[in-house]
Amino acid sequence: MTPAVSIQQLSKEYAMDGETVHALRDVSFDVPEGDFVSIMGSSGSGKSTLLNLLGCLDRPTAGRILLGEDDVTRLNDNRLSEIRATRIGFVFQSYNLIPQLTVLENIEVPLFYQGTAHGQARSRSRQLADMVGLGDRLSHRPTQLSGGQQQRVAIARSLINDPYFILADEPTGNLDSATTEEILALLVDLNQQGKTIIMVTHEPDVGERTKRVIRLKDGRLHSDRRLVEV
Repeated sequence: MTPAVSIQQLSKEYAMDGETVHALRDVSFDVPEGDFVSIMGSSGSGKSTLLNLLGCLDRPTAGRILLGEDDVTRLNDNRLSEIRATRIGFVFQSYNLIPQLTVLENIEVPLFYQGTAHGQARSRSRQLADMVGLGDRLSHRPTQLSGGQQQRVAIARSLINDPYFILADEPTGNLDSATTEEILALLVDLNQQGKTIIMVTHEPDVGERTKRVIRLKDGRLHSDRRLVEV
């Protein structure tokens, strides 16, 4: 079976103050379809760099990233933009919702930029709002929602295009422990429905809720521990 994501000998270097910084060094691992992976490591371990590369927001210095059978490291900027819009669902620590838009409108934003028919986009948005437990908040704006509710909107938005995988950057970082548990339960449920999820977190108890924990250290793959079989 072709993995959902395959990372092959990935390296990333930056020039900083006349010196070369090795943010990632020869990192390789596969993410099978239906996996739920947490990427962990201390500050400077390479987590953010790997996140940017997986999200097609940056290019590696060496190595390859395959989404299915497509080598995204060989694509031009326009094609990468298309990949980000249609095959990757992003969930951010700070939610990144548009304050002027309602819950329903925030969820359907990606479809608006693709020119999807209004009725189709609205129907899909309502369906996802119901799925994340916000069917009674459709006309609310982000400032009228709790942090957990805002993150639920962000998760629904990440699903609007039925992405290849969800890329979550510290999705519980701004939440209290009770709300963290609610969001983790939602992500676990989505994974059980077949969604592939890659999550960056610095919280060990959050990482332990996934199926697999990958740890980076000084830009290298330090450990890869399977908790639950896919």
